[in-house]
Amino acid sequence: MQARRTEPFRSENLPQTDQLSPASPLAADAVEAGRSPALAGIHRLVWTAWGALVLLVSMMHGFRYTDYVGRDNDDVMRLVQVRDLLAGQGWFDLVQHRLGLAEGTPMHWSRLIDLPIANLVMLFSQVADQPFAEAAALFVWPLVTVIPLFYALAVGGAALGGRMAAIMALVAGCLFVLSINRFAPGSVDHHNVQLAVMATIAACFLVPGRSPRAYALAGFASALAIAIGAETTPHVAVACAIVALQWVWHGEEMRRAASAFAFSMAAALTAFFYLTVPPQAYAQVACDALSTGFYTLGVFGAGTLFLAVALVSGRGRAVRFGATAMVGVSTGLLALLVAPQCLGSPLADLDPLIVSMWLNSVTEAQSVLAEFRIEPWVAGGFYAVPLIAMPLCVLRIRQGRMREAHLVLLALIAVSYAIALIQVRGSVFSNLLSVLPLAALVAELRVRANADPKNTAKGLAFAAAALASIPFIWALAGAGAEAAYNFATGSEVKNRLATATNEPVCTDAKAMQWLAREPAGVVAGPSNLGAHILRFTSHRALSAPYHRNQGGMLTELHIGMSEPVDAQKFLRGAGVTLIAFCKSDPQVDNISDVAPRGLYAELGRGRIPDFLALVPESANAAMQVYRVLP
Repeated sequence: MQARRTEPFRSENLPQTDQLSPASPLAADAVEAGRSPALAGIHRLVWTAWGALVLLVSMMHGFRYTDYVGRDNDDVMRLVQVRDLLAGQGWFDLVQHRLGLAEGTPMHWSRLIDLPIANLVMLFSQVADQPFAEAAALFVWPLVTVIPLFYALAVGGAALGGRMAAIMALVAGCLFVLSINRFAPGSVDHHNVQLAVMATIAACFLVPGRSPRAYALAGFASALAIAIGAETTPHVAVACAIVALQWVWHGEEMRRAASAFAFSMAAALTAFFYLTVPPQAYAQVACDALSTGFYTLGVFGAGTLFLAVALVSGRGRAVRFGATAMVGVSTGLLALLVAPQCLGSPLADLDPLIVSMWLNSVTEAQSVLAEFRIEPWVAGGFYAVPLIAMPLCVLRIRQGRMREAHLVLLALIAVSYAIALIQVRGSVFSNLLSVLPLAALVAELRVRANADPKNTAKGLAFAAAALASIPFIWALAGAGAEAAYNFATGSEVKNRLATATNEPVCTDAKAMQWLAREPAGVVAGPSNLGAHILRFTSHRALSAPYHRNQGGMLTELHIGMSEPVDAQKFLRGAGVTLIAFCKSDPQVDNISDVAPRGLYAELGRGRIPDFLALVPESANAAMQVYRVLP
């Protein structure tokens, strides 16, 4: 089947100003550069959008910084890991030695994210002190990760709908970046990189002509996604299936692209495995990080696909389908042999107490049903936009308009949406990928509206599509609807911002100052404080919200829930020397309700058992510090 030429629109009535005719300057530039006209002029668009974003972010955040680290616990923990790496902790030593019980907690995060942040800190430390160097690095890094994201959106938009669609994709991308905390200054967790990687994979599949270079980049990005974190494994599996099915359909025409994808993925995954996995862990299977399980399956699957492409590309579709089925079945059987435990959730082995007292309260881990039950008005911001994008893809497929490109997008958005239905964290991927088909639609409607400016209906259709493509608009509309409902029914209006502002903060340097002055020891406190304790003090924190720290989390929960006489035994057994008590912490409140006679409940009433001594200076602080007496 011959590759379909990329044409943004088919209507003869549309003006040609937003399409790239062979005589247009952008098309001429593309021909000279050996690129498709649909992708011409991308660099200027991307860097203009990125420059505007940097200016906006600087104006929004530069003059109201209260802390240069993101609000998420993971941002704080990433900074702690970077500090440890710069302080001399070994590259292959992935244990957070100051977290959990005496043996520490092996982290499942990749050094591939630690390294560039550490390099930025080192760079800025040449001209500034450590706090400023960290602040500068944590400001710059999230903005750097936006660059590949913008390139992916621009390339994908241009491939679907020409230059105007690329512009619309970048506008939507800017609003997407500004409306979520993944790319805000201080957000140094790996989620921003994962979003950029997944957008890159999607864009590479949309590049006209199925370029081997683009598919090689997609293979590299797929390996990088696995190396960074296991959350995107379903996306990578779908990406591999897309390449395999494209090869089944196109055969010899797809040989070079499929081979490039498979070889690049296997080679990159091999490099990442040996660069980041400690030699002593080569035989271990971990379901939440790159390990011999993901490495073996990834290399085997990519390798067997590469062999199939090399051997039977010239044969009929039935033969190619049979070869692909053999690749899939053999990879599945290998998964049952090598890592059967990884076919379920990596959190399946969590202790029930941790699930009930921690995981069930994690916002991003909630299902769609829980989200609608807890905050129904803002759920549209998570789930509405993909429900427009997926039917749009189906419509384009039925119309025969860039059918294969929309099939690819439909598959990638659908897997993200399926994840979002189970855990709301997946919605950020489905919202991002929905930008591409919706940008092409908005661009088309804009052209139609401009061609007939007196037609109000066309103008309204363009405006409505543009607004409906932005997740933040749905969330804002939901908040407005909630306020209107509360006003109409006389219900008490919830002011979340005021509530959050009035609550005592236990996680900043001021709240931690009295704890930091105590001799280095072991601190028991609610898990939300753990990463901040590691950041601001030299203590070891017993608990922090990471599933690999089950021992420390369970011990802390038992300390808070047990009556004082029994809590003392847990404190002694874990070698705890200090207790950090934050009455406003949600987990403390939850524990006090569940165990009204427990230690946390008693401390909340001001009843201090005789084996604890309050640090006097912290008596009126947001967080009280108690010494565990010998």
